[in-house]
Amino acid sequence: MQSIFGTDGIRGIFDKELTYSLAYKVGYALGVSTKPNNPILLGRDTRVSGYILLEAISRGINAAGKEFIYLGICPTPAIPFLIKKEKFSGGIMISASHNPPEYNGIKIFDNNGEKIKKKLENQIELILETANNLKLSTYKKTSIRENNNLFNIYTEGLINTMGDENLDGMKIVLDTCYGSATTCAASIFKKLGANVKVINNEQDGLKINLNCGSTCLDPIIKAIKENNADMGFSFDGDADRVIGVDSEGNIIDGDHILFLWGRELLEEKLLTNNTIISTKMANLGFENTWNKIGGILHRTEVGDKFIFEAIKKKKALLGGEQSGHILSKINNFCGDGILTAIQISKYCKKKNISLRSWLNSSFSPYPQKLTNILLNFKFKNIDKSYKELINETIESFSNIKKDNCRVYIRPSGTEPVLRILVEARNQKEVDSLSTKITTELSTKIYKISKTL
Repeated sequence: MQSIFGTDGIRGIFDKELTYSLAYKVGYALGVSTKPNNPILLGRDTRVSGYILLEAISRGINAAGKEFIYLGICPTPAIPFLIKKEKFSGGIMISASHNPPEYNGIKIFDNNGEKIKKKLENQIELILETANNLKLSTYKKTSIRENNNLFNIYTEGLINTMGDENLDGMKIVLDTCYGSATTCAASIFKKLGANVKVINNEQDGLKINLNCGSTCLDPIIKAIKENNADMGFSFDGDADRVIGVDSEGNIIDGDHILFLWGRELLEEKLLTNNTIISTKMANLGFENTWNKIGGILHRTEVGDKFIFEAIKKKKALLGGEQSGHILSKINNFCGDGILTAIQISKYCKKKNISLRSWLNSSFSPYPQKLTNILLNFKFKNIDKSYKELINETIESFSNIKKDNCRVYIRPSGTEPVLRILVEARNQKEVDSLSTKITTELSTKIYKISKTL
C-alpha cells in the first residue's frame, strides 16, 4: 500500500483522491489510535467540501468510541494551540492550505499539538488497511455544533502576545483570501489599535486562494497603494502562513521575515548557538548575509514537520519556510500567519520604523527561478525504473554546487508537480540553467507519461 501521507498530512482533489469513505476511515483510525480519553478537536477552512469531510471524520471518530469537539472554521494553528492548552487527545484540521478550491486535506495532530510522526502515520495506515469493511451505519447522525468559547481562547492568546504594545496609528491591509483568516484577522488587528483595511474577507470556499492570498500578491499590493497603507499581510487558505508587503509594494517573504526577526533575537542574545532553521528553498543571499552577522542557518527538507524536528534537535527558537510558514517559541512552534503578522507589526512599532525601512536593512536576495512541471501521475507511485530515470537527472543537476549557484529539485508533497529551483548571482545564468533543466526533465516525464 502506497502511503497516503504527504509532506503535510493527507491531500488531494475532493471526491477523487480524498473521498468521504477515506475521511471516515481516517477519523476511525485516529479514534482507535489515540490513548487519552479526552475528545478530539476538529476544525476546517471554508472549502465547500470541508463540511462533508467533517461529517465523515466525526462519524469515524464516534464509530471508534471517541468523542470530538468542533471548533468551526478556524486557522490551522488554532487546533494545536488549543490541544496543548485544553488537553485534547488530538486534533484534525480539514484544509488544503494554499491549494485551489477543488483540493482538500486532513492535517492530524497528536496530544502534544504536534503534527503526527511517521510511527503514528504508519499505525493509521495499518488500521486503514483492515478497515475496508467498516459500515457507515455504525454511527447515528447528530448535529455538529461549533464551540465559540474555545475559539475566543485562541484569539485572546494571539492578542496577548503583544504584551503592553499596541498598533495605534498603523495603517494595515489584510488579504484573508476567502479562507480561515476571515474569522479573526481583521478583528484582532483592530483590537490592537491598527487602522485596518481588509480584502477578500468573505467566507467563500469557491474562491479560496483564487487570484488572492499569499500565492497571489497583486490584490494586496494594489490595495496598499490605493489606501496609502504602511504595510499589508496576505494569508493562505488556512492562515498558517503569511507574506508581508511594504508601503511601496515590496515583498517580505519567509526568508526576509526569518532574517529580520532572527536578527532582533540575535542582538538580544536569545538564539541558541545563533541558529535559525529553514529549508533547502531558502535564498543563498539570506544564508550568506546571516553567516556574515554571526548566525548559523540550518537547512532541512521542505515541510514544517522537518523544520519542527530540527528546531527540537538544535534547541532553536525560530524557523520557517520561504513561503511564509514561520515557527517560533512564542506559541510552541505552531506555524501561525496571524501571529507572524502581529510580531512583524509589533517590531516596526517598537523600533519606530516603517516596514519599508526595515526591509531595506535586510539581505539582498540572489535571483531565483522556481518552475513547476505538471505531472499526470503520482511520482511516488510510478515504477521503480521510471523513478530512477527521473532521479538520475535530478541528481546530476542537483550536484551543481558553487558558492554562487544552487539547484534544488523535488516532487511536491502537496500537488502533482515537480518543483525546480535555480538560483545564482547572475539572472542570465539562472534563466539559462533553469531552461536546460526544465527541458530535459519535461522530455523524460512526457515519455514516461506516454507509457503509463
